[in-house]
Amino acid sequence: MDMTIISEAIHLATAPVFLLTGVAGILNALGNRLGRVIDRARRIENMIEDLPHPDAHALMKIERFYSELEALEYRKRIINIATAFLVLCAVLIALTVIELFFSVSIVPGKLHVSNWVPMTFIGSFLSLVSACILYFVEIMYASHTISFKRIQKSAEIKTY
Repeated sequence: MDMTIISEAIHLATAPVFLLTGVAGILNALGNRLGRVIDRARRIENMIEDLPHPDAHALMKIERFYSELEALEYRKRIINIATAFLVLCAVLIALTVIELFFSVSIVPGKLHVSNWVPMTFIGSFLSLVSACILYFVEIMYASHTISFKRIQKSAEIKTY
């Protein structure tokens, strides 16, 4: 086999591996966000259990807690779907690397790229874009569920 062909195959096969680093970084960020969602949900569940007898004030708190739990459940679903897309992206990148690396062994001395390479590579990018959009949606939804006006009003009431 010609060493330039082998060198080219290795070069082609390792280039998409750098994309895996970016995917791993986003997976880490999503994992951290999911961990925070789960921790917050557990804390709210404990707060609900610790509430005293249900008077009017406690019922208002419980309603607000359940509303927040629903929002956290929705965020968890978005993060899980984004994570699934990123894992699919990583698998498709790995398949692309395998296809490119072994493209040299089909016909000795000649680089033969499979027809699957463009499909797995484009599929990985479509998965990556989908995951990034979902990541953005989750961040926007999380930002939307926080009301600083409500916090300011409750602080004003306590000062009087």
